[in-house]
Amino acid sequence: MTEWSIIWDARGAFLNGALNTLILFILSVLAAFAMGCVAVYLLEARNALSTTLRWAINLMRMLPFLVLAYLLYYGLPALGFKPSAWSAGLVALATYHAAYFAEILRGARIVLPAGQIEAAKAHGFRSARLFWRIILPQLVIRTRPLLGNQLIYALKDTAFLTIITVQELTAAANSVQATYFIPTEAFVVVIALYWVICICLELALKWAGRLGAKRGFEHA
Repeated sequence: MTEWSIIWDARGAFLNGALNTLILFILSVLAAFAMGCVAVYLLEARNALSTTLRWAINLMRMLPFLVLAYLLYYGLPALGFKPSAWSAGLVALATYHAAYFAEILRGARIVLPAGQIEAAKAHGFRSARLFWRIILPQLVIRTRPLLGNQLIYALKDTAFLTIITVQELTAAANSVQATYFIPTEAFVVVIALYWVICICLELALKWAGRLGAKRGFEHA
């Protein structure tokens, strides 16, 4: 039996790992983006909460992702709460990348022309309605390439979760190579699957850009 025939026989493990990776990725980035948007909205105010939130975002960005995953999975049991590996991984991904989404959107908010905001206020937009209907859509449009890069970073960070026993794509490759001693072939398959997912993400972002241009949100 050749190495590649072994890989083919173990295709179920790779497909299950890829599916788990996709589920983790989709759920975590949806949660992270939502938290990032809320964080930017709260930063609009100049008060103690916004100052605390700004410090929290900076601290999260300075923390290596793997350390955060370790803290949640191995540290929380010491406080009487034992999350599953899946839950710890999902929370770590969502919390970590929420800080980056917030920082990306905040950077765009700083340079957003004030004239648009003043015009919206003149038409009766206030506070939450102003942010969610006028400001946030423009921030997302302006930062689409950066948000796309962050999505790819989030996808790659799922590979770290094999350290806390999450059965994702890298864990599947580890299992196959440890059983059959074929590390090269196992990880070539993993690289190919990550590439396919990243290419699909790039195509989805380009499609979103064309759709936005067609509807007049941005120039093609």
